[in-house]
Amino acid sequence: MTAAGTAPSVTSVLVRLKLSLLRNGLRQSGGRRAAYVTSLVVVLLFAALQTLGLVALRGHAHVESVIVLLVAVLALGWAVMPLFFPSGDETLDATRLVMLPLRPGPLVRALLAASLVGIGPLFTLCLLLGSVVALAHGAAAAVTGVLGVALALLVCVALARAVAAANVRLLSSRRGRDLAVLSGLVIAVGAQVVNFGAQRLGVSGLAQLTPVGDVLRWVPPGSAIAAVDAVSRGAYGTAAAQLALSCAALAGLLALWARHLTRLMTSPDGSTLNAAGPPDRERAAGGRGAGGLAGLLPAGRTGTVMERSLRYVWRDPKTKAAWATSLAIGLIVPVFNAVQGTGTIYFACFAAGMLGVQMYNQFGQDTSAFWMVAATISDGRDAYVELRGRALALLVITLPYAVVVTVLTTALLGAWTRLPEVLGLSLALLGAMLATGAWTSARFPYSIPQEGYKNVAPGQAGLAWISIFGGMVAAALLCSPVIAVTIWLNVSAGGDRHLWLLLPLGAAYGAGVGWAGLRLAAPRTANRLPEILTAVSKG
Repeated sequence: MTAAGTAPSVTSVLVRLKLSLLRNGLRQSGGRRAAYVTSLVVVLLFAALQTLGLVALRGHAHVESVIVLLVAVLALGWAVMPLFFPSGDETLDATRLVMLPLRPGPLVRALLAASLVGIGPLFTLCLLLGSVVALAHGAAAAVTGVLGVALALLVCVALARAVAAANVRLLSSRRGRDLAVLSGLVIAVGAQVVNFGAQRLGVSGLAQLTPVGDVLRWVPPGSAIAAVDAVSRGAYGTAAAQLALSCAALAGLLALWARHLTRLMTSPDGSTLNAAGPPDRERAAGGRGAGGLAGLLPAGRTGTVMERSLRYVWRDPKTKAAWATSLAIGLIVPVFNAVQGTGTIYFACFAAGMLGVQMYNQFGQDTSAFWMVAATISDGRDAYVELRGRALALLVITLPYAVVVTVLTTALLGAWTRLPEVLGLSLALLGAMLATGAWTSARFPYSIPQEGYKNVAPGQAGLAWISIFGGMVAAALLCSPVIAVTIWLNVSAGGDRHLWLLLPLGAAYGAGVGWAGLRLAAPRTANRLPEILTAVSKG
């Protein structure tokens, strides 16, 4: 039996536990080992390139501004990654240690040390070392750099741990899964922002980063790295203040982390309590007649279908992610191009196109529960009302959003005289996509898996491609009359005086073609209910 005086420390135990989790995870399959090795190689290669780039900036007039901005972005990544990838590290959930007799202080130190094991800390360490090499001039600056790297790395890790501990209940709930599904959207939007910023810097140079750098050099963990530059310039008082700020931030994060751990390990889990009080039961029994926004919807089956579709948008993780992606990209593409001066007014139609795609595969989001919808459809009239309700629910969000994006793009480009023309085209495109979406939903339905990140069940990828891209091409062809009129008015003499007619023309055409599409899709939907149910139940 091991004596108490020779018992291993909590820190060494948890570090070995982290290494064991990593080693045992790699032993599960060859595919997992290959994925880990590939990820490690890619991360190290990217870190090496970034480090060489930072070293190449050594001596540049604005190198400090670039580096403190990079460290700030790095810290932001550490803060948000636990929210979007809660399953990426098994040790993020400290509730697994709740039965062990551990006090918060030693537990925090042990978990902090264990958090330094992994690809993420290694990548961060490489970037911080490259930053110090770019800023350090002299022995004193090099010594300060060693302290600054340690402080910055610990602040990043403690920030991630504090955020994870504060949100551990969220990360294990349905909303946490929603965040994980939305991670791809955040990465896509972030890539667009980085691309936009890089283009702006390429045009105007690094000098415009100076005001931002002046602020971020006093914000931990950037202040720990900025202290190296201060020592290189002989500003020892400034460096001491910046290091003190980082130390205070680290101490505050560790205290916050310990507080959340204490609360987490001593409070009951709300999921085991009877949280449904009388207000919840009354609301559950109230139905649509309980009031609220649902009371504004039409009566009868149309309103019920609209409410169900809107609830899917709000509650279902996959549907929510698809809508959020369409909303973001539909705004980013026209607005960013307009801000950069490289876009045209017709990019505003991108919003209507992205949101119109949500009409495709309407029954796939129901999965196997579509049998309840199918049981209420007895003929083409019932199918038409069902499709109409789903289309109206989509228009509740899509129509005002497309108008807002079109007006915003027009304002950024200063092309107010073209607003009726582009808005008419957007409305015509939206109506055409509603028509083709209703038809393809009945003709090419496919299942959307509820678990994982795939949006198509195995074996149905071809159906998804035909449904989406075939429908988009068909929608563009349906819009050809309005497009032809637009071209004719733009090239004919004096035609610009009549461009305003495209707004009522596009609105009427979109409404007409959308109604016709629903009418044509309704009998096909009613006749293919068993086939649709089989197709959407495979996920």
